[in-house]
Amino acid sequence: MPRALKLSSAQQAMLGGALIASSLDRHEQDALLSCAVAVRYEPQDVLFREHDKARYFYCVLNGYVRLYRGSQDREADISICEPGDSFGECLVLAGEGYNYSAQAMEHAILARFDIAQVKALLDQRPRIGGAIARSLSQHLLSTMECLARDRMQTSPQRVAHYLLAHCTNEGTRASLRLPFQKSLLARKLGLAPEALSRAFSTLRTSGVSVCGRAIAIEDINVLRQV
Repeated sequence: MPRALKLSSAQQAMLGGALIASSLDRHEQDALLSCAVAVRYEPQDVLFREHDKARYFYCVLNGYVRLYRGSQDREADISICEPGDSFGECLVLAGEGYNYSAQAMEHAILARFDIAQVKALLDQRPRIGGAIARSLSQHLLSTMECLARDRMQTSPQRVAHYLLAHCTNEGTRASLRLPFQKSLLARKLGLAPEALSRAFSTLRTSGVSVCGRAIAIEDINVLRQV
């Protein structure tokens, strides 16, 4: 198990702005963060496996975490969690074990919350339970949006949607640098790596060029039409 460290002031400030804590007042935030420590994971480290008894939930401070189900022979990605994203907090309100596995995809630093300690706060500080419910509601809405996009959009459209949401405009031109490898982008968009490559090839005709992690968009209005 990775070594637990006290949260730094910068990490506490970041958690204060995360969805799970942003609606709480200072005293409530302090109470919630008193249940957390910072832990560091190496690439490919498994935080927990599906059906393990749950002791912790997490919020990403740095890096990326993959949530997935299945065995080594066949796995299905559920989500890629980015800095500020929390996962597993549903177990504060219901459940005993994790219903998916979690794996660090790069060097990652996470805030690890002790579920039993957070549960003990709820009677005296019920707004913490409300904040957790708010976070879970956002997870649900994001999942519904992801499902709708997967069913309604082609692979090139999914990639175009991501590029438009994350690019920096320079007039009609735009650009971005992926914060992670393209293999992780494929997982995030629910695509096989070869499907992502084909999507980028298709988008070349719409003025999208790729060089490593750097992506240039010739005309953002053309990409919007995709």
